[in-house]
Amino acid sequence: MIKLLKRIHSIYFSFWIVFFFFLFWPLYYWGTRRPSRYLALNKIRAVHAFLSTALSGVFFRFKFEKPLDNQTYIYCANHTSNLDIVLFCLLAKGKFHFMGKEELMKNPVLGIFFRTIDVAVSRDSKISAFRAFKKVGENLDRGMSLIIFPEGRIDDLYPPVLHEFKNGPFRLAIEHNIPIVPVSIINLWEIMWDSGFKYGTRPGIGEIYVHEPISTVILATESADVLKEEVFNKINSKLQR
Repeated sequence: MIKLLKRIHSIYFSFWIVFFFFLFWPLYYWGTRRPSRYLALNKIRAVHAFLSTALSGVFFRFKFEKPLDNQTYIYCANHTSNLDIVLFCLLAKGKFHFMGKEELMKNPVLGIFFRTIDVAVSRDSKISAFRAFKKVGENLDRGMSLIIFPEGRIDDLYPPVLHEFKNGPFRLAIEHNIPIVPVSIINLWEIMWDSGFKYGTRPGIGEIYVHEPISTVILATESADVLKEEVFNKINSKLQR
């Protein structure tokens, strides 16, 4: 019975995601046509995220180690659920964009964003990675915060564990003097793991711990591995049970 209810909730949740996507489609089309409209576009994404989760009984509780300023950040978080993207539409403020796998360009909902405001990268192509990180660096210089999941994917393990991070975001942070915000997404996998297709979904409150930003101003590029380890340990410290 519980499995059946979770399956039903998954369909119900997907309905609201898709419903508001089509409702907001004219605004999304307008917002993705020009970079000057990206700030408004992100506000629309936040409204979409709130309405679809609230109507599905899913809410987020954010705990901040230190209040975030109104500046450009690189947000780094563990990745266990499609809800991770939704929560960052609510957490991040101002101009921001995501970096994700190339396959998202074909996603019926996320595709419009990963072909415009967000940056897609192929994990199997060094040329694609170079171009993607070059574009992200240019966006950071224009004041657009970056949201990235340095594990690179949602792993097949269930319950999930934190896997080794990629180097890219930490080199970017140092090269562009952008502070990194580690974010521990503690329990969203219990509400929705991956896409929710395998185990279904359920209402609940996602617990999100936002760590104090780590300054990169005095760091050299050679310190990227040390920075990566520091961020990994901070995120993992809140995931241990």
